[in-house]
Amino acid sequence: MNGFMNEASCELKQGETVGRVAKATHGHYTIFTEKKTYEGRLSGGLYHMAQGPRELPAVGDWVVFVPYDNGEKGLIQRVLTRRTLLSRKRAGETHGEQIIAANIDKVFIVTALTNEFNINRIERYVLQVYESGAVPAIICTKQDLCEDVDLRLEELRLAAPGVQVYAVSNLTGEGIQELKNELKKDETISLIGSSGVGKSTLINSLMGEEKQLTQEVRFDDDRGRHTTTHRELFLLPNGTTVIDTPGMRELQLWGNEDNVGKTFSDIEQLSSQCKFRDCKHHSEPGCAVKQAIETGKLDEGRLKNYEKLKRELHRLALKEQYSAHRINRMLHGPKAHKK
Repeated sequence: MNGFMNEASCELKQGETVGRVAKATHGHYTIFTEKKTYEGRLSGGLYHMAQGPRELPAVGDWVVFVPYDNGEKGLIQRVLTRRTLLSRKRAGETHGEQIIAANIDKVFIVTALTNEFNINRIERYVLQVYESGAVPAIICTKQDLCEDVDLRLEELRLAAPGVQVYAVSNLTGEGIQELKNELKKDETISLIGSSGVGKSTLINSLMGEEKQLTQEVRFDDDRGRHTTTHRELFLLPNGTTVIDTPGMRELQLWGNEDNVGKTFSDIEQLSSQCKFRDCKHHSEPGCAVKQAIETGKLDEGRLKNYEKLKRELHRLALKEQYSAHRINRMLHGPKAHKK
């Protein structure tokens, strides 16, 4: 791996061995190094000291490990400091964070230009990528099956200002070379998106070989059947690292309200022009946002989604505060919060 020591060596002690987690499934890990691949597992100390999933290794993490079993396996001792971390709220009613990938530079949000196409979902993905610290890009697959490609690409550009948008066809190869030209050596990219939008097929196109399994498209909804079942890291021929992820039925946000402004920078900019600093963009006089909606410069549905995502993240923050308060009471007694 080029750039290997540049990213990981600053935290290493003399004689330590470092590698990158390429796969993580139910406590079993695959660790890549410059020279070989190891089958990894957690040391007892790391497992018992971890306060939650955020402190355990994830795909993309750099880890210190001790080789054993004739150098075929590795005992993971600790996780090195992460530059970025892509995560989401666990699906369902359970309150907690689910780690998707670590140390990523850019996230390809993959969506199909067919029945799966959904602007509101893309806005959620973009928001979560900004929360991770990585740079989002939108990859639209199956352009050969879409009759109004330009219109949908323009919708995406309006919904995600400043985010690069690409249209590709894994079937004809159109747009693939343009996407390859944007890939950089030593850069790590993660692919996220709904099931069946063509993430694994896209990786195969970028790799130039059938590295990931794919299945046929269903005729009733133009979507491929879900294939990827775990997160896995691959190295492209040009030196770019790619992390594939299972398809998501839903993306429940994890983070805070601060990054909503990055996703909806157009609304934030308009808000700065409102007459009142605390304008809610409902019925206040001199509201630049409402004026933009009335003149057709801003879609009202975009404002509604902006407000919805802010409410969702506000509720998440309240749940986090309640959870922390409850844990504090359990550890220190009912009077701990008064200190």
